[in-house]
Amino acid sequence: MTTLEQAIKEKARQLGFVLAGVTSSEPPTYYNIFEAWLNQNLHGTMQYLQNEKRADPKLILPECKSILVLALPYPPLNQKPDSHNDSAFRIASYALGDDYHDIIPPRLKKIVEFIEEQVGHPIPNRYYTDTGPILERELAQRAGLGWIGKNSMLINPRAGSTLFLAEILLGIELEPDEPFPTDHCGTCTRCLTACPTHCILPDRTIDSRRCISYLTIELKDDIPEDLRPQMGDWIFGCDVCQQVCPWNRFSQPADPALGPKIPLPVLSSELTLSSVEFNQRFKKSPIKRTKRRGYLRNLSVAIGNNGDENDLPILEQAAQDEEPLVKNHAQWAIKRIKKS
Repeated sequence: MTTLEQAIKEKARQLGFVLAGVTSSEPPTYYNIFEAWLNQNLHGTMQYLQNEKRADPKLILPECKSILVLALPYPPLNQKPDSHNDSAFRIASYALGDDYHDIIPPRLKKIVEFIEEQVGHPIPNRYYTDTGPILERELAQRAGLGWIGKNSMLINPRAGSTLFLAEILLGIELEPDEPFPTDHCGTCTRCLTACPTHCILPDRTIDSRRCISYLTIELKDDIPEDLRPQMGDWIFGCDVCQQVCPWNRFSQPADPALGPKIPLPVLSSELTLSSVEFNQRFKKSPIKRTKRRGYLRNLSVAIGNNGDENDLPILEQAAQDEEPLVKNHAQWAIKRIKKS
C-alpha cells in the first residue's frame, strides 16, 4: 500500500522535482554557525538574512510539524571554467532561462493542494524557493537530499549541485527521511582553488563580500576596485566552483521550463541598452533583479577585463550615462583597457 509520503514524492516527481525528502520541524542544528557568519559581516549588504525566524521553522509557521524539501534541476554547467558558454560574456547557468521564482511556486501550490486532497482537509502551510527565512541547505541535508559541500552548495551524488531547492512547511506529521549520512567531498579542494576571488572559507561558508555572484547581483553599489579584475567576464552570477566540482558530471537535464531562453551571445553593444530595452530583454529572466544600472555596471567591468580596444568607443558612450553607477564603472574600464 502506498503511504502518504510516497504519494507526495511521486506527485513531486510528476511536477519535475528530481529529489524529494521529508524532515522534521526541529530548529536547525547549525544556526550558531550561521549566526557567527552574520556577526562577522560575511553577508555583506544582504540585511534580509538577519531575519531571526531562521532560528526555528515554527517562528514562520507555528503549526509546522513537517517540512518537505524538493530539488529541481537547472541547465547543467559547461564543465570548462574558462569557456564562454556560447556568450561573449558569462552568465550563471541557472539564469539563462526564465526566473525560477515564477516557475517553482505554482508547482509547490499544486503539491499542497494534492496533500490536502489526500488528507481531506486544509493544512497550514508555507512554501518557498530561495525566498523564505530558512536555512534551506541544512533542511535539504536533513531530508536526505545530499550533503553541504566545501563550496557551501548542496550536492547530491546522482544529481550534482545544479539544483534549485524548494521547501513546503506543513502542519501535518509526515514520516521524516534519514539525513544524508556522509560527506563525499573528501580531500578535494578544487572549488577553493578555482574561485577567482578566493571567497570560499575553510568552514564551508562564503565571504559574500568577495563572491562574484554577490558582487554582480546582490551588491547595489560600486564594486570594490580591487575585486573588479578578478571578476573576469562574468556579468551575472558565477559558476566556477560548480564547474570544477567532479560531482557535476552527474547533473540532471534541466527542467524544460528552465532551459536557456535569453538571446545569446551577450555582446559589448548591450552597453547602449535603454531602460525600456533592458526591461523587454529580461522581462522573464532573473537578470532583471540587477536593474539596468547593475547590469551595465557588470558589463562595463567585464569589457574592461577583456581588454579589447575596439570596445573603447562604446565605453566612452557609457561613461556619459546619466546613471552614476554605469558612468563610474565605464570610466574604470576605459582606464583598464588603455593601461593594458
